[in-house]
Amino acid sequence: MRKVFVTGIGTDVGKTVVSAILTESWQADYWKPIQSGELGKSDTERVRRLISNTKTVFHPEAYRLTEPKSPHTSAELDGVKIRTSKLLKLPETENTLLIEGAGGLMVPYNFRGDTIIDIAVKMEAEIVLVVKHYLGSINHTLLSIEYLKSIGANILGIIFNGEPDSASEKVIINQSKVNVIGRVGHEYEFTRELIKEYSLDFVFV
Repeated sequence: MRKVFVTGIGTDVGKTVVSAILTESWQADYWKPIQSGELGKSDTERVRRLISNTKTVFHPEAYRLTEPKSPHTSAELDGVKIRTSKLLKLPETENTLLIEGAGGLMVPYNFRGDTIIDIAVKMEAEIVLVVKHYLGSINHTLLSIEYLKSIGANILGIIFNGEPDSASEKVIINQSKVNVIGRVGHEYEFTRELIKEYSLDFVFV
């Protein structure tokens, strides 16, 4: 089973849209291990609404936390203990499994300092890092990549999301030496049709 873990340089950088595009492109199964807040409009439901293929299976979250906060805080407020063993119990499938992380790669899920990216590495998943340009994003991106390399993560590549910034991208590409596997533009609204259109760019990744 191929496992691809989508994470980001921070929160609100477009992980869910990228996850929808990759899920549609590969007709992969989708799994969000931790949903923190917005249970009525979860990322799983958003991806479900955005894809067109009928092969994808949506696996239930391991943890559904009520507060829109970092998982370690939300779990404490809910009186829940997030167990590493439960996060590593992958859904049973013979399909490619697209796994969407919560927040950025260094977000903790407990007070021992275990992070989202720790789980991805233990899963032996390929890592897709979503990058969105803003003041400070070069620093956040290069630090994220250096950390991923330092822990031996299998980096599939980065996806730029949102308004392009050629100057920032040139620095990131030249200094990181990480493969750019695609770009997603700034769109007024992402629809099924638009996700399908973008998905054609990722078929052979």
